[in-house]
Amino acid sequence: MRVLAIDPALRNTGFAVIEESSPVAGRRTQRALTYGVIQNHRELRQSGCLVAIRERLVDVIREFSPEVCAVEGVIFVQSYRTAITLGAARGAALLAAAEHGLEIFEYAPKRVKQAVVGRGSADKQQVAFMMRALLGLTETPPSDAADALAIGMAHCYAHDPKRTAVLTDPPVPL
Repeated sequence: MRVLAIDPALRNTGFAVIEESSPVAGRRTQRALTYGVIQNHRELRQSGCLVAIRERLVDVIREFSPEVCAVEGVIFVQSYRTAITLGAARGAALLAAAEHGLEIFEYAPKRVKQAVVGRGSADKQQVAFMMRALLGLTETPPSDAADALAIGMAHCYAHDPKRTAVLTDPPVPL
């Protein structure tokens, strides 16, 4: 299974493609095929950022042919402007996945951290460290890319019958 994982934001959208192998001796393994951050310059208008997010994710989808998409769920924000901006970035990312027929699943941020670190309140450095360790990466990924990797791993864990207890809430298909 190949999972496109997305941590949407207007200026720094994290993305990753995780490939999970078929069970060998009852054990599944995951590896990162690609990961990164779509960085949009501060002077770029919101509309330009949304186009850039969609286009880059379409490029990733075409290159790596993921089968499903996992995205971070909506988080509580105190500012309605921040919520609207995050929603727009999320919409651009979801559009790219939906246009290519990917089934989309949503994971709450605390559940992702719980799945990969063991604590729902883990900080960004802990998530990045665990992604490096779990995926055997040679360097620690940037925090937005690490979050996307973690979302992809959480999706793999949620669909592994031996690990479903890791995520107390089932994934939400969109």
